Amino acid sequence: MLQWVLAALCLLPPQAEAAAQAPASRAPVIRLASSEWPPYVGKDLSALGASTAVIRAALATAGYQLQVDFFPWRRTIAAAGRDSDFVGYFPEYMSADVAQNCLLSKPIGTGPLGFAERADMPIRWQRLDELSRYTIGVVDGYINTRELDQRVREHQQPVDAAHNDVQNLVKLAAGRVSLAVIDRRVFEYLRRNDPQIRKIASQLRFNSHLLEEKPLFVCFRRDRAGEQARRALNEGLKTIDIAAVMATALR
Repeated sequence: MLQWVLAALCLLPPQAEAAAQAPASRAPVIRLASSEWPPYVGKDLSALGASTAVIRAALATAGYQLQVDFFPWRRTIAAAGRDSDFVGYFPEYMSADVAQNCLLSKPIGTGPLGFAERADMPIRWQRLDELSRYTIGVVDGYINTRELDQRVREHQQPVDAAHNDVQNLVKLAAGRVSLAVIDRRVFEYLRRNDPQIRKIASQLRFNSHLLEEKPLFVCFRRDRAGEQARRALNEGLKTIDIAAVMATALR
């Protein structure tokens, strides 16, 4: 998803743009930041999304409660900075920069990352270098795959950045890009639920060749509080059926 950009970002205002209700019991609370990325995370989703459900279930077995506050994605990353009320953020993909700046949890699930394409212009490919003649839509700041991101950095792959997945799909339908990088579950959710995407859903489909089944993580702060929270989550993840919790939340 995103590179670590804390140094370049301003401090957050005192209030979150949207916040989950604080837990009511006296169990210690682990507070994480996140951003709207349904069906994995969302303030209007059942259990606040599939990834949230996994984290909450895992922490409960370790005697903790979870509080999630929602921000735009770049501010989500900033929220987990030093001296913050948040000990981390989620969901995150693995990258060299993330691994250097985060204490990464054990995987909290996986997501099938691939391409959306126009239904009337399907693209068959096996290797990424076959896509260099196409412009690919990406979301600004998101990590994609190691190979694709390297090709972009080396100017071997033309890309056009959007602010979010919805904007990326709208540009795809309009023919401004030939493919759009997106998680398959996110793509299907937007086709069913987003008003803008429902209007163009018949024009779009998911490319049959998957980029990668991407593990999802919680990125914790590199300090004592972050390490304590990571340890609690990792212990809890050993005791739950992650796939089953995700499947229930995704229904």
